[in-house]
Amino acid sequence: MIKAENLMKIYGKGDLAVSALKNINLEIKEGAFVAIVGPSGAGKSTLLYQLSLLDEPTSGEIYLAGEKTSYLSQAEKTAIRLNKLGYVFQDYALLPELTSTNNVALPMLMQGMPTASAREKAKEALEYIGLSDKIKNLPAQLSGGQQQRVAIARAIAHNPNIIFADEPTANLDSGNGKLVMEVFKKLNSEGQTIVMVTHEEEYSKYASRVITLKDGEIVSDESH
Repeated sequence: MIKAENLMKIYGKGDLAVSALKNINLEIKEGAFVAIVGPSGAGKSTLLYQLSLLDEPTSGEIYLAGEKTSYLSQAEKTAIRLNKLGYVFQDYALLPELTSTNNVALPMLMQGMPTASAREKAKEALEYIGLSDKIKNLPAQLSGGQQQRVAIARAIAHNPNIIFADEPTANLDSGNGKLVMEVFKKLNSEGQTIVMVTHEEEYSKYASRVITLKDGEIVSDESH
């Protein structure tokens, strides 16, 4: 599903250059649930952003479903992000003026899906994650845990090949964090590929594979 070859990411130039990722090589198979862990500054989110095409590596190659992404135009990468990938961020990234349904439907509308179809799929996704009673609520009318579950609904509504989650439980209490992780576990049990960054060891245990980074390098790669 994903392959990285000799991935490097350097920020700054000359004496100020910092190597955030150093010669990363990995493969992630379809249906995997991968947690990327490590201390602060290890390069976890940087790696996720490279693999998910939200940023470009300084050197090296990323393949998605066997396709070499360095040859793609920005428009082609945008199309892949919109149509084939799903994203969940720690700050939820919901639009405050839109209801839960419309927040979830928005990416599908951007794909060109008819409004009625997009709203129907959005409602189905919200029902899946247990928020069928919150479809008309604005983000300000939801708890943090509920907002994150809306964000997950938005990520899964268009049936993405891969979900990328960057610290999805970072702003949640333990109860809501576990609810979010149970949603991921359920999705993965149904075949969804998930790549998640977390700094919380208890949540990495939900994954079937844990990749540990330190100083921009993979120091362990273990399957559960």
